[in-house]
Amino acid sequence: MRAVVVGAGVGGLTAARDLAIAGHDVLLLEATDRSGGKLRAGVVAGVTVDVGAEAMLHRRPEGVALAGALELPMTHPTAATSRIWTRGELRPLPRTLMGAPLDLDQLEASGILSAQGMRDARHQFVQQHEGDASVAEVVAGRFGQEVVDRLVEPLLGGVYAGQARHISVRAAVPQLVDLVARPDFTLPTPPADAPPVFACVDGGMWRLPTALESDLRDRPGVEIRHGATVTGVRRTAAGFVVTTSVGEERADLLVVATPAAPTARLLADLAPVAADELGQIGSASVALVTFAFRADDAGVADAIDIGASGFLVPPVDGRAIKASTFSFAKWDWVRAAGDGLLVLRTSLGRFGEEATLQVSDDELVRLSLVDLASATGLTAAPVDSVVQRWGGGLPQYWVGHLDRVARIRGSVAEVPGLAVCGAAYDGVGIPATIGSAHRAVADLLT
Repeated sequence: MRAVVVGAGVGGLTAARDLAIAGHDVLLLEATDRSGGKLRAGVVAGVTVDVGAEAMLHRRPEGVALAGALELPMTHPTAATSRIWTRGELRPLPRTLMGAPLDLDQLEASGILSAQGMRDARHQFVQQHEGDASVAEVVAGRFGQEVVDRLVEPLLGGVYAGQARHISVRAAVPQLVDLVARPDFTLPTPPADAPPVFACVDGGMWRLPTALESDLRDRPGVEIRHGATVTGVRRTAAGFVVTTSVGEERADLLVVATPAAPTARLLADLAPVAADELGQIGSASVALVTFAFRADDAGVADAIDIGASGFLVPPVDGRAIKASTFSFAKWDWVRAAGDGLLVLRTSLGRFGEEATLQVSDDELVRLSLVDLASATGLTAAPVDSVVQRWGGGLPQYWVGHLDRVARIRGSVAEVPGLAVCGAAYDGVGIPATIGSAHRAVADLLT
């Protein structure tokens, strides 16, 4: 049987590989000139680094398992710790579950909350949530609004580029529903030998799609075609006809691994209920600005080589950037590759704040440098900077998301030979996207 996969992000690449392993001929169609989606390499001052996703959850197995199958060496973050830039200082990030505090004494010592915010956090209310709710509603009901504003919002902003008052707790942080119902609100402290939470392919996450593409090209019966925009799909008695910018292709099996909005357009006639639901999934645009600074320039090391892996910024503080990752401090391989250069990056953009990004690349660089100076005292000029924009790059898991995904999959299942996968369904991270691809192919093959 012949399978067509639309979209060559990590989800589409994984689905194509699963189909090829199952013995199918596979055509992978990608509208852009490269595979990988939001996993991409960039070069700043001659150093090749990630300009998209830079890490994945290690404790979720799909990503590490796939990297292992592709014989990619893994590495883990250093012991450098994250900070919160709020109330005028870089403050230590206390132990939390997506911003919900797990140690109130540690939270108080950090100075992140005002005295009143801290009193609200200690005056807790045990809660029961039967249905879905927003993360903000659940956390504020237990710890007060200031915890949401200064802890939850920056952490959710880093993962979803979304707003806590809209993000579904059951889709984004399901453990919270159980925890807020406990009087003690505690999670077991991880043992000393617990595996790290995050991992990265040594040399950059961009190596994962590169290795996937190489693996696919070595398999008989697999073709990867870039610059092939899919403009329509229709069902026939013999299967599917996929219309592209360069002609038509026949398929017995079809996997659509594109973001929610283009998937909705492609499924409008095939699976109208799914298309309508997909059309209601919002997306956030973000930009990443990567900088290289000379480590021996005056004031650079004192400002940023301080044992921190970076910092998050609560939107309530009104800064331009929402976070900065000190990549040189977070990953040993980045420091080594820099060879005297310190590489870091800033991120900008949240859902509903599109105007932040409607400026030139030079202005994003300027705004980032202003905030870096205010946060750390860094005033040296960078050696180089690179701006990477991700328009509509992060799907929004709004309240009711799990029910919406169930309706999408129910509608898709009514079309024999059709499946969908990607970041819009079961999680925005790399392992979750890989898992959705495995599920899509398993559904087709059963």
